[in-house]
Amino acid sequence: MISLDPKTVLFMTTLMSVAMAIVMYSAHANFGKEVKGLDRWAMGLLALVGGGVTFMLRDYLPQTPLLLATNFLLFAGLGLSMIGTQEFFGRPPAWRVYWGIVAAGFALVAWFFVVRPDFAARLTVVSAFVFYFYAEQARLVWRYGTSHFSTRFFGTLITIQALVVLVRFGMALRAMVSHIDLIRDNTVTSIYMGIGNFMALMLTVAFMTMATRRLQTILEQRSTHDPLTGVLNRRGFALFYEYQRLQMRRAGKPMTLMEIDIDHFKAVNDRFGHMVGDKVLAHVARAVRETLRETDDVARFGGEEFIVLLPDSDERNAMLAAERIRDALRRFADIQLPMVTVSIGIGCHASDEESLDALLARTDAALYRAKQNGRDRVELAT
Repeated sequence: MISLDPKTVLFMTTLMSVAMAIVMYSAHANFGKEVKGLDRWAMGLLALVGGGVTFMLRDYLPQTPLLLATNFLLFAGLGLSMIGTQEFFGRPPAWRVYWGIVAAGFALVAWFFVVRPDFAARLTVVSAFVFYFYAEQARLVWRYGTSHFSTRFFGTLITIQALVVLVRFGMALRAMVSHIDLIRDNTVTSIYMGIGNFMALMLTVAFMTMATRRLQTILEQRSTHDPLTGVLNRRGFALFYEYQRLQMRRAGKPMTLMEIDIDHFKAVNDRFGHMVGDKVLAHVARAVRETLRETDDVARFGGEEFIVLLPDSDERNAMLAAERIRDALRRFADIQLPMVTVSIGIGCHASDEESLDALLARTDAALYRAKQNGRDRVELAT
């Protein structure tokens, strides 16, 4: 039977961890604002790499300082991965807990190595604190993670790793392995070292997969939403429209379009500046969105023009929605922004065969009439 060499496993894992740390830090450098925690994981990996190097050198240099450094870097590295996972899920990083465990763990390991040598006690201390780091991440994933495969994959791996460490803690606590040398035993040690180091790499890959999924979601959001107002852009509206039209056609229900234009917006920009103008756009978009139903949606089509799609809504209901929007802009005016009104054109699909362009043209004509007839009013398409 081929024996697994722990030194070889540790060496290969160390090399791959360096590569993964570089990948993670590169991702952080490009998308650090969008995906939090990547830098913490990268630094944690480098700390674990440092721990692996000091552990492998223990046969060639004085053991005491090297093993103490190994345990310190182990606590620091795994703790940083916990901090990174907390930041990834938008939770406040537990720095006090982190530094408390690093300090207490190092002090206890040093005590049971230098002052009162006790291998089982050292193993118990290390396993207990390492279990906390893994268990906390497992809790975060299952409580705040999504149902996507990447999140479930990471959650499953981190849970398995926590259970493995918990078993190790139980074994150490019962002094069943009090005399095992983790680098020389070729049975229990080979299995544990193999699983432990493989899982460490798999966890890194799983976290990176989860981060990639988060980034993909953000990029999809950016491609379909207006960055200034947060509502749909033209592309996002087209996708929403096609989906809703298919649903309404199957159900035989009407669908209505609403075109909204901010009155005298150019004057707002000229008088108060484009920064204030941008705030007015965001304020109007928010007011419109808050008055709509969950099934409705709003898009910015450029400049000061917004389009609202109202599935399962006829012209009468659309008129009521338009009046709610005008009323909301009057009642919830921002005292720090100039008050604005809107003109609105409403058009309902004339038939199943009418295209979006044709409906937009009729709705735009209704908006033009609202402008021509004095602004701050609603007109129906003919």
